[in-house]
Amino acid sequence: MEALAFSMLSHFQFHTLTTFFFMIIIANPSLATRLEPQLKSNVDFVKTSCQVTMYPDICYKTLSTYASTIQTSPRELANAALSVSLKAAQSTSNLVMKLSKEHGLKPGEAVAIADCVDTMGDCVEELQQSMSAMKDLQGPEFQMKMSNMQTWVSAALTNEDTCMDGIEEKARNGKFKDTIRSNIARVAQLTSNALAFINKLSY
Repeated sequence: MEALAFSMLSHFQFHTLTTFFFMIIIANPSLATRLEPQLKSNVDFVKTSCQVTMYPDICYKTLSTYASTIQTSPRELANAALSVSLKAAQSTSNLVMKLSKEHGLKPGEAVAIADCVDTMGDCVEELQQSMSAMKDLQGPEFQMKMSNMQTWVSAALTNEDTCMDGIEEKARNGKFKDTIRSNIARVAQLTSNALAFINKLSY
């Protein structure tokens, strides 16, 4: 009952804030006029930045929703890209863990998936370490932290490639090959983009 009341209250608060926001916009059209160019500028920054990555389409698709947070900050762009990569890696790590417990796996497939459980677990840890370093990326240790981040994200990318290679070699006819391969490919693309933005911070 309390949970329901809290949910209703939260919904009411959200509706009230949303209504209040739109009332401000209606009462002050010039505010909306000022916000639109800024938002477009932020989105354009993300789009232009993504064009220099190896995978611009998935870059823009996953990062454009963070445009208001990124604004025109290279650091916020790298942080958002790293966050997106970490979330995808965690999701894929959970997937391979689940698939490793499936019955009826062929011997080669079982070995390949078990290897992926390990490599994707390492991948998640490396991206988490990078996220922690990103939060405190300043001061006299900037270059050392940047170097660590580049090392960790590069290692994460290597682990993703290792998982992919194992699936290709040992699970050619496995029933989960395509599922794992598509998920790993997506994570690898996101990680590659994140590394590209991190590398630009070191200039």
